[in-house]
Amino acid sequence: MAKTNLVIVESPSKAKTIGKYLGPDYEVKASMGHVRDLPKSKIGVDVERDFLPDYQPIKGKEDTIKDLKKAAKASQKVYLATDPDREGEAISWHLKELLDIPDEKTYRVTFNEITKRVVTESIAAPRAIDTNLVDAQQARRILDRIVGYQLSPLLWKKIRRGLSAGRVQSVATRLVVEREEEIRAFQTQEYWSLEADLSRIAPNVGAFKAQFHGKDKKIDLANEEQANAVMDAVSGTPFTVAKVKRQDKSRQPAPPFTTSTLQQEASRKLNMTPARTMSIAQQLYEGIDISGEGTVGLITYMRTDSLRLSDDALAQAKEFIHSRYGREYYPAQTRRFKTKSGAQDAHEAIRPSDVTLVPEDIRKDLTGEQYRLYKLIWSRFLACQMANAVYDSVSIDVESAGYLFRANHSSVKFSGFTAVYEEGKDEEEEVPQSPLPDLKEGERVELTGMKKDQHFTQPPARYTEATLIRALEEKGIGRPSTYAPTISTILNREYVVKEGKHLRTTPLGEVVTGLMLDKFNDIVDYQFTAQMEEKLDKVEEGAANWKQVLSDFYTDFDAELKKAEADLDGERIKVPDEVSEELCPQCGRNLVVKSGRFGRFLACPGYPECGFTMPLVVEMPGKCHKCGGRLVKRTGMSKKTGKQYTYYCCEHMNSKDAAQCDFMTWDVPVKDNCPVCGRTMFKKSGRGAKKPFCIHEDCSNFTPEEKRGGWKKPAEGETEEKKTATKKSAAKKTTSKKTTDKKTAAKKTTTRKTTKKAEG
Repeated sequence: MAKTNLVIVESPSKAKTIGKYLGPDYEVKASMGHVRDLPKSKIGVDVERDFLPDYQPIKGKEDTIKDLKKAAKASQKVYLATDPDREGEAISWHLKELLDIPDEKTYRVTFNEITKRVVTESIAAPRAIDTNLVDAQQARRILDRIVGYQLSPLLWKKIRRGLSAGRVQSVATRLVVEREEEIRAFQTQEYWSLEADLSRIAPNVGAFKAQFHGKDKKIDLANEEQANAVMDAVSGTPFTVAKVKRQDKSRQPAPPFTTSTLQQEASRKLNMTPARTMSIAQQLYEGIDISGEGTVGLITYMRTDSLRLSDDALAQAKEFIHSRYGREYYPAQTRRFKTKSGAQDAHEAIRPSDVTLVPEDIRKDLTGEQYRLYKLIWSRFLACQMANAVYDSVSIDVESAGYLFRANHSSVKFSGFTAVYEEGKDEEEEVPQSPLPDLKEGERVELTGMKKDQHFTQPPARYTEATLIRALEEKGIGRPSTYAPTISTILNREYVVKEGKHLRTTPLGEVVTGLMLDKFNDIVDYQFTAQMEEKLDKVEEGAANWKQVLSDFYTDFDAELKKAEADLDGERIKVPDEVSEELCPQCGRNLVVKSGRFGRFLACPGYPECGFTMPLVVEMPGKCHKCGGRLVKRTGMSKKTGKQYTYYCCEHMNSKDAAQCDFMTWDVPVKDNCPVCGRTMFKKSGRGAKKPFCIHEDCSNFTPEEKRGGWKKPAEGETEEKKTATKKSAAKKTTSKKTTDKKTAAKKTTTRKTTKKAEG
C-alpha cells in the first residue's frame, strides 16, 4: 500500500535522518542533488528569446527521476525538503516541474537544523515555493553560463584549450595576481632594534628585557649608525623607571561561525581546504548515527552569512555554561551579535543543534575529520556566549639619557571564554614575554647588556585560502555557497598554485588576468562584481526582475566580446615559461614548469634535444646549515614498491656545481629558528600539530631522535625480533586454521554417515 505523503530531499543520508523522525505515513526519498540543468554540450540559453533556458534531465538520473515520479503520483502530498537556500529552492522548483506535481499537492519545507523538533514543526507548517529565490538562482546560473560559454572559447583560441573564465573565479585570480605584483614591486627597507637586558638592583633581583621605544614619540632606527648613537648615549648613564602602568584588559569572544569564517578557521586550525570543510559540514548537518541517540543532525545549516542565534539555542547555552563552568563564566547580559550590512540573514549562524552533545562524548561515533570540525563549531558557539577573558597587563617605561625602553607583559587573570576556545591567527604571534618584576616609578635598575639587531621590512604575505576568502567577502564578491568552488576552480585551472598554505599565481593566471583586464574590465572589476551580487539579492527580495538584470548585463558584455574578437583577430597570446632556479643536470639550462596528466613537473626547455624531466621542487623555509643554500621539498619513487615519497634537502644536493651539498632529511623545515643557535628548526611530517625541534648536536637546545615524536625506525635487533614474532604469529594462525578445518571436515563426515545410516 502506498504511503500518503512523500518527502523529497537531496541526499540519502539526509533522507535516512528525516525518515526516522517522521511516522509511517511518510516516505522519504532522495533526488541525489539536481535532477535537471542546462546542457553541457551547448550554452543552453536563448539570449534572443528573453534568456529562455533549455533545462534538460541530467544524464544518468533516469531511474531516480522515474522512481520519484511514480512515488509522487501515488502520494496525496509531496513535501519538497531540499536545502534552505537559493539552490535548494531551485532544486525544489525543478522537481515540481519535472515530476509534474500539481500545485495542490506541492508543499515546500525547509530545515535549518535536522532535529526531530525542527523537522516535525516544519512539516506541520509548509509553504509554497518561493519564486523570487528561484529567479535569483536562475539569474546567477544563466549569467555564469553566458560568461563561461561565450568567454572561454575566446581564451581557448587566443591562449590555450581547457581554460575558463567566470565572474567570481576571474576576480579571485585577479586578487592573487595583484598580490604577487605587490610582492615583486616591494622595496625592502632596513631597520634596527635595540633590546636592553635590565635587572633590579639587589637585594630583590629581577631580570627583564625592554625594547627601545624612542623619546616622547616612537623613533624608528633606520640604520646601524642611529642604533649605535642610542647605545653610546645610554652607555654609563643610569636607567630609571619612568612609568609603570597596570591595568585589567578584557577580550571579547569571536562571534559564531558563518560560512566564510568557518572555512577560514578550518583552514587555519585544521588545515582543511574550503571544499573539504563544506563536505564534512554537510555530513554533520544531514545526520550522524550517535550511540543512544540514533541519527542526529549535529549542526545547523552551514551556508549562511548571518550571526543570528535562536532564543532556544541561547537559553540552552546559558544553562550549559552555568552547569559546566559556573555562573561567573556567563556574561551579565546574553550576547547577541549584529549581522553585517548586506548579508542575506536567511538562516542562523552555524552552531551545534544540541550543545549538550559534547564532542568528546560522541567522538567514537565520528570520523577524525567530523570530530575535529564538530569540536571547532561547538567550541566557537559555546565561547561566543561566555564571559570576557580578563588579563593583568603591565607596561614599564625605563628612561636613560632621554630615551625610553619599554617592557610589556600580560597574564591571564580570568580565563572566561578562552577556557573553551581561542580564535586562530593568519600570522604567527609574538613570542610570549617573561613576567616583569614589581617595580616602582623612580626606582633605579641596572643595565646588564644591550643587543642590537638588523631587520628588513617584509613584503605583504601571499594569500592563503583563508585570507583569500576573507578578501572576497570584504569586497562583497560571491556568496557563502561560492567560496569553496571558486578556490577549487582557480587551482584546478592552474591559474593559481598552492605552496604550503600560500597561494601563488602562475604565468598562465597572469596572462589570463591581463587579457581580462584589457578586454573585459567589467568582469574582473571588484565594484562591478559586488554590484551584480547586490542585484541578485534584489531579485531574491522581489525588488528586481531577473530577466532585466540579465539583459542589462548582456548588452555591454556582448559588445565587449565582439570588440575583443576583432582586436585579437589572428593573434595568439603566448604564456611565458615559469622558469625555476633548478638546473638541468644534462645540459645546464634552467628547468621550466610544465603541466601534464598527473600535475605540474619540471622539464628541460631544450626538448626535443634534451628530454630531462623531474618532479617539481618546492622551496621550503629556512637555510641549509651546511652550506647556507635553500632548503627544498622533493619527491622520489621507490624502486621496490613503486610508491612516491617526500624528502627535504639542500638545493645543491646531487648538483654538478662546486657548491654540491649532501644535506637531506625526512623532517619538515619550519620558518622558526632555534632560539639558542639561530639555525633552522624542523618538525616531524604528518598530520596534526608537531613541535619544532633543533637537529644540531652542537647546540644546547638539540632534541635527540627518540624525543622528536612521530614514527621511529626500529633497531636492527628489534626488527629481527619483530620478524620472528610475526612468523610465530602467522604459524600459530595457520595451525589454528588447519585444526579448525580438520574439525569442520570431521564434523561434516560424521553428519554424512549419520544421514546415510538414517536413510538405510
